[in-house]
Amino acid sequence: MITIGQLARYVGVSIKTIRVYHDKGLLPEPDRDASGYRRYGADDAIALVKIRTLAEAGVPLARIRDLRSATDEEFQRALSEIDQDLTARIRGLRAAQGHLRQLAAGHLAPLPTEVGTYLEGLARWGFTPRWVDLQRDLWILVFATHPDRAITLFRDQAETLTDPALRQLFLDYDHAHDLDTDDPRIDALARRITKATRKRYGSDELPQLDAGSEIPALIQSTVNASSPAWQRLDTLIRAQLDA
Repeated sequence: MITIGQLARYVGVSIKTIRVYHDKGLLPEPDRDASGYRRYGADDAIALVKIRTLAEAGVPLARIRDLRSATDEEFQRALSEIDQDLTARIRGLRAAQGHLRQLAAGHLAPLPTEVGTYLEGLARWGFTPRWVDLQRDLWILVFATHPDRAITLFRDQAETLTDPALRQLFLDYDHAHDLDTDDPRIDALARRITKATRKRYGSDELPQLDAGSEIPALIQSTVNASSPAWQRLDTLIRAQLDA
């Protein structure tokens, strides 16, 4: 028979942990001997090893208490369920690790591979780093808030840029960032964009998020806030499309 301190040392837990197990009803607390000490036997040590093993595997203490009185069949079934739960948790931890690595690489949130490839191609087409960063941030917002519609909108824009004439419109929009608001090139660009938009979509509505979403307005306000020229361009385009 051994003391609680010896039991803790042999099994590799703290005395405090053993007392918690007593309080939770996981490990029966032996009576005191004539000297006033609680003495533990081999059965107690074996039970404590099982409890420690389950606890280290992430099994909640309340579940361990139930397993202490389970039959062999119930115990095996419970272990299988715990194993499946641990597998799911591991998968979630790996996904979280991937997100952390994305953050460490300077990416706010992961985007689909095709979006990343598209963003990399923008620089080769002549878009400024400012435009690429803005597009990345805006697509992160769209995919985070409307994952069901985001890919459709993205592919529509990506397809637009495969047309050299339409791509030039986006390039001109990008490079209009530093123009004065009264520069006649802004008015000319607004007319070209309006004409191209009507030609591409005709009487159909432009692809958009759900009608009640405030995200499109938030996105456009973010774009407009970065450049007075872009703000005027947006105002002209909206007025001409509504005319």
